[in-house]
Amino acid sequence: MDYSILINKENKIKDNYLDKIKLIETLDIFEEKVKVEEKTYNAYLELKDFLLKKGIEVGIESAYRSVDYQQEVYDEFVIKYGKDYADNYVAVPGYSEHHTGLVIDLGIKVNGSFSNDNDELMKQEETYKEIHKYLKDFGFILRYQKGKENITGYPYEPWHIRYVGKFIAKIIQDNNLTLEEYKKDYSGVIIVNKEKGCTSFDIVNKISKLFGIKKVGHTGTLDPLAEGVLIVCLGKATKIVELLTAEDKEYIAGVKLGIKTDSYDIEGNILEEKPVPENINLKDVLSSFKKTYLQEVPIYSAVKVNGKKLYEYARNNKKVELPKKEVTIKEIELLKEEKEEFTFKTLVTKGCYIRSLINDIGSYLECGAIMTSLLRTKQGKISINDSYTIEDIEKGNFKLYKIEEVLDYPQVVVDKELEFKISNGMKVYNKWRIKNKVIFKNTNNKLLGIYEVDNQKLRVWKNFN
Repeated sequence: MDYSILINKENKIKDNYLDKIKLIETLDIFEEKVKVEEKTYNAYLELKDFLLKKGIEVGIESAYRSVDYQQEVYDEFVIKYGKDYADNYVAVPGYSEHHTGLVIDLGIKVNGSFSNDNDELMKQEETYKEIHKYLKDFGFILRYQKGKENITGYPYEPWHIRYVGKFIAKIIQDNNLTLEEYKKDYSGVIIVNKEKGCTSFDIVNKISKLFGIKKVGHTGTLDPLAEGVLIVCLGKATKIVELLTAEDKEYIAGVKLGIKTDSYDIEGNILEEKPVPENINLKDVLSSFKKTYLQEVPIYSAVKVNGKKLYEYARNNKKVELPKKEVTIKEIELLKEEKEEFTFKTLVTKGCYIRSLINDIGSYLECGAIMTSLLRTKQGKISINDSYTIEDIEKGNFKLYKIEEVLDYPQVVVDKELEFKISNGMKVYNKWRIKNKVIFKNTNNKLLGIYEVDNQKLRVWKNFN
């Protein structure tokens, strides 16, 4: 269930939406039957009890509305106030948030009674403002904020609250966003400290569901056996995935000599075992791999050959010629050596498989070698010290890095004239003598775009306006 679903004047609710939720029947402030989505209702009860202890008694004035009932409400407003007024204040059937069951219009008991008259409700604005302070603690947001009518499409309604879940509610309230702004503009980069046992796709899927954002991508696959830095991009930040993927990566790997497996790691099927040569000088061996060479891609990888992923060939026991890629081992250092096992640290370029590097070391020693562990400690300028576990993120303990914070390019603040050109993707003269790419921002520190060198000028690489 997507509790951050956006229904407004531009987004119609899907016909099968009700199949995905459970509605709870309860009573409104006038003792009439009303329905609320189950999780929303439970959160409302907690909020109600909390407010009662503060001397504020609330009730449900309105909640779930069927399309037919919304039609009645709309028609009533048209008759009473005219179509222009109705279109401004009441959603057209099919486009009302009330169809979700996630919305509650809160009534406040004053002098022993409730009211559903908007003018009377507005007289309680100060009490509503007090309520708004605590909404995020129960997973609610104020849906139609004052001063953001041009964004939400509706006038300020202090009584109209919407359940989105505590995680998203905290982000929205802390950043003074509307749901429209959150769904459209909330973006950035999260540095995940991936644990063993899950895939990179698992991490992306969890973050996508947690944030309620569909555009999520990672910048370099880590196998289930591997752990460490996994850079995940949200929203507009997915535009820079290829830049981050291209960055050098640092790893600490564990190795066991004397074994060869089909996957080049400890989880594969053993193909052969051989005695390990005595008196190996591992420092010299590793040093000899500090070079650029053609590395064979492992059969258990997602690289495609003739339209099929290599691991599909492996699982079907089909032979295929493994492709080779040029990689560079920039740094490699022995950290620990014990009998037939050792640990090393290495800095490599894009596309390098540490499993393949270890397999190549085993072939060089003529005894075989497999990877027993892998920790990615750095990617570009991002260190594992900047990362957060999934558990940290779920608890709200994380930093969302801005796009410009994770890229190592010059940043230039431009005036209004250049802002107009950059926002419209026009070429600009390279007066800053940029050699590769540059990040342009306006005087309000808003990211406009990333440009790249084109002869004497700069042309748009990605536009973020």
